[in-house]
Parts: sequence; structure tokens; C-alpha cells
Amino acid sequence: MRRPGLRLAAALLLPALLAACGDRMRSPGDELARRVAEAVPAIEKATGLKFKTPPKYEARTKDQVREFLLKKLAEENPAQQLANEERALKLFGLIPDTLDLKKLFLSLYTEQIVGFYDPATKTLYVVQDAPKDLLGVTVSHELVHALQDQYIDLDSLYKANQDQPDRQLAVQAVVEGQATYEQMSAMLGGDANIAARLPGGWDKVREMIRDAQGSMPVFATAPTVIQETLIFPYLSGAEFVRRFESERPGQDVLKNLPASTEQLLETKAFFGTPKDDPTIVTLPAPRGATKAYDSQMGEFGTRILVYQHVQDQNIAMQAAQGWDGDRYMLVRTPRGEGIAWVTVWDSSVDAAEFGDAMAEATLQRYGGTPAKTASGDLRTYTGGGRSVAIQNGEIGGRTVVLWVDLPAGASTDVIDLKAVTLK
Repeated sequence: MRRPGLRLAAALLLPALLAACGDRMRSPGDELARRVAEAVPAIEKATGLKFKTPPKYEARTKDQVREFLLKKLAEENPAQQLANEERALKLFGLIPDTLDLKKLFLSLYTEQIVGFYDPATKTLYVVQDAPKDLLGVTVSHELVHALQDQYIDLDSLYKANQDQPDRQLAVQAVVEGQATYEQMSAMLGGDANIAARLPGGWDKVREMIRDAQGSMPVFATAPTVIQETLIFPYLSGAEFVRRFESERPGQDVLKNLPASTEQLLETKAFFGTPKDDPTIVTLPAPRGATKAYDSQMGEFGTRILVYQHVQDQNIAMQAAQGWDGDRYMLVRTPRGEGIAWVTVWDSSVDAAEFGDAMAEATLQRYGGTPAKTASGDLRTYTGGGRSVAIQNGEIGGRTVVLWVDLPAGASTDVIDLKAVTLK
């Protein structure tokens, strides 16, 4: 699942972090220069890194910042790319058919503009007359990004692995997660044991971050997949950084990046020996259809998809565990559009649990008739004007599941599993 290119300005976390850190976040004066001067030594103490050059910063009007953000959004999310992502999300049933994804993103990214760091211009931009209680938090968070950028090129990092969006999302989560974690540490005087210093510990931080959405009406009414994808880098990213600093003290997390959202979510996948690196899946040209777009869901996206349709968090988490790689393809047939999705699993048990969860998700979404078993490993469904097939199989000794959802009457035999390659 591809995350929108722009980072949601730190407003997503600000109300939660203000509540968490209390009076420590309120300092006298509202001048940007003063806030930067206060934040720099605190960040250096928390991270153990020094700014190689003083960070650049500028105050802009809200309209100027808004226009800059909209331009960046257009650059990082070309119209055709965004249209393809929108169509795929609709075919998966993750967003309503009536939703205009571009308009939603524009509203989200301009809902609460306070400030942001732009790695392309190496500058922190802050809105003039920003609320005093948010300014200090924003400056602190975004200056962590400025510091990161002086040690590793964030612009190049964001643009790498564009054909593996699950890996991109994991990397972005570490960047945001480190900024969130170190920001809180800096505001607590550089104390690495954040959980011990906050009432309720780390679980309370997670709860407050989620509760922060209530201050943003557009965000609060966005589809679950959009909310969760935007929260994920801050919440799961910060938790990963916390684990990393505990498991690998003295090492640089930005030089030890996860290769998938599975490695971000599952402790053993990253910190185990050996690491559970994802399998790269390449799909063949579809049969009886044309390819319009292809991408990934990842373990994170798989969780959201199952949850969207079964509304049971435990089932969703269990169904996604054991994920080892995937690729989906948006295809066009004479009868309309659909999805063909190949997932790779650590074991046949993991594959079976995923297949059963997707079978339940299919019935919950479309209703219709229960599965018909065409052969030992193939289940087919009809309902809601759709034909769905779930096929378990093997490729080179690896367990895979093929899920196909097409308009009723179209052949679901669009992917030849023997032609799928795993690396």
C-alpha cells in the first residue's frame, strides 16, 4: 500500500504530544528564531548528534505554505498515479466509490498547517502567527528531520524503492518515528526512558496520538485506510525506534532500515537471526485482460484490508501474520475492472488463515453464495455482481495464495501461478 508522498505536517501529533509533555513544551516568547535556538541543543542532547550546519528556517503566511504544500503534493503524486491508487483502493473496498482521493488529500494536508521541513530546499517552513502552544512542538519535531537530513539525504531516501511501496512506507515510518521519539525525548530533557517519565507509559502515548485525530474534522471523517496509513509512520514508527534503541544501543536506526512493514510490526522479523526479508513478487501479463497498474499491500495493508471487511482486529492481525511478500494488479477485462493479488506466506498454516479470512471478507462484502470448490485448492464466490476466486498454491516450494475479484461473468483465470516469479 503506497503512502501519499508528503508527510502530514506535524499537526497530526501535536495535540497528543502537548498533552503528554505538559508544561515542558511551553516556553516564553513566540519568535521563530527563539524557538529554533531553544530546540537545537535539546535535540542534539537527545539524539547524541550535532547539527553540521545551523538549520535554515523561514516564516511564511498560511496561504504561502498551503500553496507550497499543494505544489509538492502534485509533484510527488502525479495525476495518473493517484488515479490508479484511487481505483485500486475502491476495488479492494477500502474507500467509497464516490470518494475523490485528490480532493481528500488536499483537504487533509491543509487542515492544520503549522510547519514542516522540506528536504528538497533544506528549510523549515513555519506559518506566521501559528498558535503558541503548537509552535514549539512543530519546530522541535521538524528540526529532527533537518538533523536527519544532514546525516542521510531524506529526499533520496523518500524517492528510493518506488516500485516497492511497502518498503517505502516502512522507511518513512522510521524517519517519522525517530522524529516523534526524539522530539519527546528532547522535551523531557533528553531522557531516553520516555515511557517511565510519562503518566501511563508508552501505551498512554499511543492512545493520545490516536485521540489527536479529534482535533482535525477532515481527518476524523476520512476512511479507515487513510487514517491508519497516515497515523502508521508516527505511531508504529516511534514504537520501532523505541525497540531499536533498546535492542541495538549505540547504532544508527537510519543506517539499519527495515525492508518491509512486517519488519516494522513484527519484532522477530527485524531483530531475529536471520532477519525475515520480504520476497519480491513479479506477476506475469494477465490472461484475457490488460494490466492497468500494480503495487503492494504489505503486512500493514493486508491487516487493514481484512479488518475493513470483517471488523475484527484479532482476525485481521492473525490473517496478516506470516506475510512474506505480495503484489497485486489492477486489470481491465471486457466486463470491467478487477484485482488479481498474489501473496507469499511463511507456512501453509499462515496461507490457510489468510485464505479463510479473505473468504469471510468476501462474504461480508458481497454476500451471495458460499464458496464452491472447483478443485482441492480453489474456492469461488459469486455475489454483488462480482466473481471472486481464492486459490492456494506453491511456487518454487513457497506457499502462495492468489485472490482474484472481477465483474460477474469475467473469467477469474487471469493469472498463471506457474508464470509468477519470486525472488
